[in-house]
Amino acid sequence: MNGRPDPAVAAGRVAVRRWLAQQAVVPDGAPSPLLLVACSGGADSLALAAAAAFEAPRAGWRAGAVVIDHGLQSGSAAVAARAVAQCRDLGLDPVESRRVAVDRAAGNGVEAAAREARYAGLAEAAADQQAGAVLLAHTMDDQAETVLLALARGSGPRALAGMAPARDLFHRPFLGLRRADTEAACQALGLEPWQDPTNRPGGPLPSRRAEVRATLLPVAIEVLGPGLVPALARTAEGLRQDQDYLDTQAAALLAAAQAAAPRPRAQTPQALDAKTLAQAHPALRHRALHQAAQQWGAAAGSLTHAHVAALDALVTAWHGQGPAALPGVAIGRWNEGGQALIGPQTT
Repeated sequence: MNGRPDPAVAAGRVAVRRWLAQQAVVPDGAPSPLLLVACSGGADSLALAAAAAFEAPRAGWRAGAVVIDHGLQSGSAAVAARAVAQCRDLGLDPVESRRVAVDRAAGNGVEAAAREARYAGLAEAAADQQAGAVLLAHTMDDQAETVLLALARGSGPRALAGMAPARDLFHRPFLGLRRADTEAACQALGLEPWQDPTNRPGGPLPSRRAEVRATLLPVAIEVLGPGLVPALARTAEGLRQDQDYLDTQAAALLAAAQAAAPRPRAQTPQALDAKTLAQAHPALRHRALHQAAQQWGAAAGSLTHAHVAALDALVTAWHGQGPAALPGVAIGRWNEGGQALIGPQTT
């Protein structure tokens, strides 16, 4: 034996090491920052937990874990307890399990409601533990599935850009790895991942992702070749770079449209100058309107292409139509001192 780790184990460690290298250097004598691994007990998150436990101390970090129990399946508490035990055996500390409440009657479905509850639970755990980051174990295969699901919904580039490597508190160091890598790492380390039945078609909860994973993606790979998953991931990465740049430019346009409008009165939402928006390229205007809708109180996850198109019509195709009905807010157009403005309708 040459003492070298299994290639799959090494790949996971390198991915975490690269992520750690991108973080701020811990000053000498300063308290070690804490990262938390979101661990379900599945192969992806166990492999990430093992890599973080190995690499974090070498970079001056502490590594812990959070196990989210959604309470949607019989025996979920036992599954969570087993994941907690495995994380502790890997040397992670602190490790905790959190039970979250999932709204089964949510309009977007149980899968989306579970995701929302999971992220909220992870954020709360990070706040309680004063953690600097939460690591998520999404892989390149997860990214490919996300892009295919976005294509099926007819989503725009924002959704087709897939999952970001980092967003606020959450980081995904494994996006460059395949699911086969995490499974091989677990096998090499003697870890026994939990096989979540919801990840299989016909499982206890309806899941489009499970259908894509088990049926659509394998057929697509068979027809289009084994390079499909990396190709979809590259597409997402390229779109995300474009999206980041365009979002920055759209934010500048939104700021200009706000500056050109009269200053709002106290507790009155900021209106936008319609002329400033109308003169902009549609690609930037649509993004600026999407950002404005969120500032006005519309839920980002509920905004659709039709909502943004209705806002755009207030700017470029005004013919006296009524307000655009967005989730949680109505946006109208009016004239003030001869200036066309759009903004929330107030009573």
